[in-house]
Amino acid sequence: MTRSSPIRSCAAIVLLAAAFLVAVAAPASAADTLLSQGKAATASSSEGGGATADAAVDGDLSTRWSSAFSDPQWLQVDLGVQARLARVVLRWEQAYARSFTLQSSADGTSWTTLHTTAAGTGGTQTIAVSGTGRHVRLTGTQRGTPYGYSLWELQVHGEATGIDHATHHEFQANCSVTANRPDDPIVLPGLPGASHLHTFIGNTTTNAHSTLASLLAGGTSCTNPHDRSAYWFPSFFKGDQLVQPVGPQVVYYKSGVLDYTTVRTFPQGLRFVVGSPGQSLEEFRNAPGAVEGFECGDSFHNYDLPRSCPAGTQVNVRFQAPSCWDGVNLDSSDHKRHMAYPVSGYCPGSHPVPVPMLEFKIAFPADGDLSQARLSSGRGYSWHYDFFNAWEPAILRALVRHCVNGGLQCDPRGFDLYKPHRGAALDTNYNLP
Repeated sequence: MTRSSPIRSCAAIVLLAAAFLVAVAAPASAADTLLSQGKAATASSSEGGGATADAAVDGDLSTRWSSAFSDPQWLQVDLGVQARLARVVLRWEQAYARSFTLQSSADGTSWTTLHTTAAGTGGTQTIAVSGTGRHVRLTGTQRGTPYGYSLWELQVHGEATGIDHATHHEFQANCSVTANRPDDPIVLPGLPGASHLHTFIGNTTTNAHSTLASLLAGGTSCTNPHDRSAYWFPSFFKGDQLVQPVGPQVVYYKSGVLDYTTVRTFPQGLRFVVGSPGQSLEEFRNAPGAVEGFECGDSFHNYDLPRSCPAGTQVNVRFQAPSCWDGVNLDSSDHKRHMAYPVSGYCPGSHPVPVPMLEFKIAFPADGDLSQARLSSGRGYSWHYDFFNAWEPAILRALVRHCVNGGLQCDPRGFDLYKPHRGAALDTNYNLP
């Protein structure tokens, strides 16, 4: 089933997304943790065009697994650890299974049936199960449409009974807008007004003359007061109207390498640029890191600004930074070559130090006709951003160790709502406990 067929209403997608957010945002008990997200998934077949097995466990409602147009077909996920299973949530695209079976296995070879039905309804199905296993398999035996089987998400909930299960390895920095200035203290230091307009978040004093010393002496708009880092990106315009992000924006600090336990903090004063105002659409789309691009409403993975967005939505953009450092230089002549992207999940020998991978997620409150929307640097694919590290080292180290190395999904205090038993990296005042 191709992505263009059938056409889905915006309202249906919004309702589906809302249901998904409710399912994943509520704090889970220890016995009802989402175990499958981001885990290794395989399938009997894939339709192609990116509709592969891993798309059904990536937590993204804009991606899906879709099978060949025949019976039977299966999709399975390796949870990475033995678990007591509590429920399975199936979020079907319109191509659903009328008859299917859910099974679990300790070794991926011998299977035990958890649930079977010949009256599948499609949509979102939440199925209570009772059993154990490391592997969970969905087998469709009768299709509900002439197409294959297609799932936005297969979500397995339960309690890991082996090691404490690592579903993520990240924490957030939440920082609000502080200023809009035609300055760039990394690319054009000491030259106020020499740059295109940038929107700054984080440090409240950032300008063309900023140094590590001035940032450390400044304030911050970040939720965590120990983060005096400067973050900036090209400003967004709708025609001649400046559109500013409202409220705290999200900068994820993640592992960019497979072995998240090896990630180290970067030193104060490290700075770099991600992307380029002069890059082409192809260069932006094919950047080495994951490029989510621009999205609004039910339109995703745009590599230029959308021409229009439904009323009440906003334009979001996500773009990942390199996460391997050469271990020596805080900057370089092009503000990039001291950093590198991992290769096949590992840092190259030239850049051997894995550091947190930054992923800016910026939301611009713009909707309706966006045919005249632009960035101050040009077209949407000129999107880029800058980072100048001014974290308190001990605080950053605690967050990286607890959240990134510890395999957690943390807020700015280093607390994982889904694993409250793990505690937090910082106390309620964002200090070391």
